[in-house]
Parts: sequence; structure tokens; C-alpha cells
Amino acid sequence: MSNKTQEILDIYKASLMPTYAPSVVLASGKGVTVRDVDNRPFYDFTSGIGVQSVGYSHPKVVKAIQEQAAAMTHSSNLFVNEPATRLAAKLVELSGLGGKVFFCNSGAEANEAAIKLARKWGSANGGRYEVVTFRQGFHGRTLATVAATAQAWCQEGFDPLPVGFAYADYNDIESVKAAINDKTVAVMLEAVQGEGGVTPATEEFINGVRALCDEKNLIMIVDEVQAGMGRTGTWFAWQGYDVKPDLFTCAKALAGGLPMGALVSNAKFADVLVAPSHASTFGGNPVAAAAALAVIDVIESEGLLAKAVEMGTLLREALQGFVDKYDKILEVRGKGLMLGLVVDADAKEVVEALQAQGLLALTAGPHVVRFLPPLVLKESDLEEAVDMISDALDCMFGE
Repeated sequence: MSNKTQEILDIYKASLMPTYAPSVVLASGKGVTVRDVDNRPFYDFTSGIGVQSVGYSHPKVVKAIQEQAAAMTHSSNLFVNEPATRLAAKLVELSGLGGKVFFCNSGAEANEAAIKLARKWGSANGGRYEVVTFRQGFHGRTLATVAATAQAWCQEGFDPLPVGFAYADYNDIESVKAAINDKTVAVMLEAVQGEGGVTPATEEFINGVRALCDEKNLIMIVDEVQAGMGRTGTWFAWQGYDVKPDLFTCAKALAGGLPMGALVSNAKFADVLVAPSHASTFGGNPVAAAAALAVIDVIESEGLLAKAVEMGTLLREALQGFVDKYDKILEVRGKGLMLGLVVDADAKEVVEALQAQGLLALTAGPHVVRFLPPLVLKESDLEEAVDMISDALDCMFGE
């Protein structure tokens, strides 16, 4: 470790609350590569935890941010700003749901808004408030979204948590039926569970949830915070199934690295949240909205939905080769460029071995290594990255 890296890490440790434990100090990024303060390159197969889908420093996104920052950085929602207005219309168009949008600053806030909308509607429709969520899911770090996240590691030490959540087993429709009662107002799920293990919903399951919601007059909410904005090969992961949710949320990749979240509704629930029931001072920030419009333009103009499928297939095939080669590597799962490698080992140790080779990856639970490369990934970059993965896995699991 260089003196410069150590100096910055020392300041970090002394000045920031220890909610993370980083070991690399990043200074710049271009495309799928980031560099640390010593100019060491890394392939970033985290995309900044699913954020940099169009790559680092994409010129269209940079230009949009610079131009809007020079014009106006903030207006508040007491006034209309054009970028947010155009972005809302574009998200409604891309979703095909015919509803409206609420802007905020993060995925947790978007999910919180969805929960509030569901409760607001439920209070006028039988006094219902309970939301069914799923074990191994993840919905954020606010108290309500922690309560919605049915994982002990996320909830420990924060009691008493907000009430109003019931937990079911993912991809088990009978478990959902058992969790529904006369207080249930909504079912909230990820079309692909991210933090919980990169597990896609089965067709039978997600269609079953939609049918149950229709039968019981419940709101179907899909959390697209990690899987949305093209990562799985469609704008939103739910579009890869024959279903339409009532509400869905997106964030991470939406604004090209700037904080932004969105709740998108269908027409039925478009006017449930009215003044003063919910608000966000920074929601729909014009700089973030301009960046998001540029991100959407890049995805459309560069054909990144198709590329997510194409590159995802190649990466999946490469990872499957490691499953066939090593007994300790058990399975590949996911969709598009949202893939998980299931290992009979400590996933954190695998991530550390990958970093030592020059590739950044994530965990998704104790036994899943998660790969979320930018959608602008080139085949030549993929080949080099797979060589790094091969070397890391050989060091850990080879004879």
C-alpha cells in the first residue's frame, strides 16, 4: 500500500463513521475501468454497486451535468424544472403503465414512498396497511425499509422496528398466500433479488403474485432499484415477464452516478400521494434529472439493452465454465449483466482474490459473488476480466 493510499485511508478512518470497510482509494474512472490514487487500474464489475451502467465519465452524461449545473443546480419542488418534467414523462413512456412519477434521492426513499402510497390508499380502502415482502430481499436502510427487508443482519440493533410487514418465501406462491390477511394492502418484491443472492423470480411465481394481487385487491410493488435501467436486458426487470406492477421503484443507475430515485405508478394509483402527504426537497433535482435523460439517451442510442443480453450471455458462459471446472463453485444465476456465482466458500474471500487480480466485484450474501459490470462492456474487456477471474479462482480452488 502506497503512502498516499495509507494517508487517505487514515483520514477516512478518523473522519467517517465505520459503516463500510474500504481498502481501495479510487480517483477516476473511464468506461468500465477505474483507477486508484496510485493510478492502478481495475475493471469495475460492481458499477459502483449497480450505478454506472453507461460507464464512468460517459461524454453525453458529463456534458448534460456540466450544462445543467451552469444553468441551475436546484429549484425545489415549489417550482417546476424542465429536466425533471421531461424525465418523468420519459419514465412513464418507458414503463408503459400510463401513470405518474414521484422523484426522490435514493432507492430507499423510493421504496419508502411506495410503502407510504400503499398505506395511504389502504387507509381509505378497509384500513389496510400491511405489506408482504420476501426473505432474502433487500429494500433499503431507512427504518421502514429495514423492516421491509427480511434479513436479520440488516435489522439487528434497530428495534423496535416499524410494524406492518409480513414475510414470505421468494419463488413460493403458497407462502405468499399464507402471509396475506385482512390487513394486507400490498406485496413488494424484486424481480431479481440482488443483495439476497442474485435470484430471479420464476415466471410462475411473479405471475402468481400478480394474480393474487388482482384477486385480493392488493397493490403489486416491484423494487427495481438494482435491476432497473437496462441491467437485465429490458428497461425494468419486470418487463422480462408477462406482468405489469401497479408501482415500481428505481434509483441506482437512473442518473449516471448522481443521487436520484423514482417511484412510478400506473394510472390507478397516480393521484394517491397529494400535497401535503409526501414530498422531497431535492427530489427531481435538475442536474440529476438532466443526467438521467442523458443516461436514457445513451442506453437507447448505443443499443445497451441488447448488449446487456449479449454480454451477459458471454459472461454467464464463462462463469459456467468455472462451475464445471471446480467442485467449490456451484452455480451461476441471474439475468443479463446481473449475475451471481454461488460458491462453497466465503464469497468475501473470493472478492478479495479478484481485487488482487485487478477486478472489483461484490458479495450477495455469504456464498454468492455478484458481478454488475457496466452495460458498455466490450468483448475485449470481458475477455481480460474473465482471465482475471480465472486466475483468482485458480489461486483459491485449483490443485
